[in-house]
Amino acid sequence: MKTNNILIFVSFIIVLTFHSFVNAQSASNKFVVVLDAGHGGKDPGNLGNGYREKDIALKTVLAVGKALEKNPNIKVVYTRKTDVFIDLFVRGKIANKEKADLFVSIHCDSHTSQAYGAGTFVLGTHRNQTNFEVAKKENSVIFMEEDYEKNYAGFDPNSPESVMSILLSQEEYLDQSIQLASLIQKHFTSKLKRKDRKVKQAGFIVLHQTVMPSVLVELGFLTNNKEGAYLNSKKGQQQMADAIKNAILQYKASLDTNVSDYRITEESNNVNTSNLANIIFKVQIAASSKALETKPYNFKGLRTISRSKAGSLYKYFYGNTSDYEQIKQLNKEAKSKGYNSSFIVAFKDGKKIALAEALKSIPN
Repeated sequence: MKTNNILIFVSFIIVLTFHSFVNAQSASNKFVVVLDAGHGGKDPGNLGNGYREKDIALKTVLAVGKALEKNPNIKVVYTRKTDVFIDLFVRGKIANKEKADLFVSIHCDSHTSQAYGAGTFVLGTHRNQTNFEVAKKENSVIFMEEDYEKNYAGFDPNSPESVMSILLSQEEYLDQSIQLASLIQKHFTSKLKRKDRKVKQAGFIVLHQTVMPSVLVELGFLTNNKEGAYLNSKKGQQQMADAIKNAILQYKASLDTNVSDYRITEESNNVNTSNLANIIFKVQIAASSKALETKPYNFKGLRTISRSKAGSLYKYFYGNTSDYEQIKQLNKEAKSKGYNSSFIVAFKDGKKIALAEALKSIPN
């Protein structure tokens, strides 16, 4: 009887351990989204028309998070869930510690005129003085933080030169950040008919602190009489939150589709993936608004770097081979050097094609 009890107890422990292992694996495989409500606590943000940016941002963030949490494959992390002041560099640390897949910071804008409309920003070069002024307003919160000189290494939000110096750290995630920002803008404008203030680049220090695709959303202008009332309403906050949530889900779905395509092609087709005719594989490691020299010192010691221009962006690639097994090894090497968002791309006769298409064209 005693032996049976021991066996039952051991069996229980094994089952419990197994379930804990499976649950831990499941949690680690989740798509992590960090939601950042701008301002908070002693920092009210802008007070256009008597509304408080910190409150509207928080309510919108909580609505986005509540909707995303219904998806079992997504883990939502908040930089704040209450009315508290969080240093900008701490917000980035939270996202980095969670090894987030996305960082979304939500704010409201203000202006001396009746300007209106929704815009989404990624970290990058200021295209004009207006973008700099928007970033300067959001960055000025660091003066409320203790030891800001130490935490931001002499960063001055009032200096365009100082802001320009923070940009390169996020360059490798620029492509993905722009993709998400574009989806958010599409949902704002096509679904909600908000005025489109476009996807823009500016030097937001809260985005600079993160090492993953990151965007900053300006929901609209509290200083505009009509738009301010809309954003301060429960209906307005829920509609804007739904638009952001849908954009995030669409972004995630595009990533899932790519992974699925690769898996189907590599595993289900059961074909040899080496030495494809007329096809060259490369590893995309970065996208930048700057034309950098393709020298190893600019790319953490990596050699065989090439560059191409697409619109206003320069894309940087590592490797050049028709051997798919080799390019997979080069992709691993790029990631080991810190290019965590690197991915394999394919070219046929000099033109970029979908990776799934490239692998399907393997000769029998």
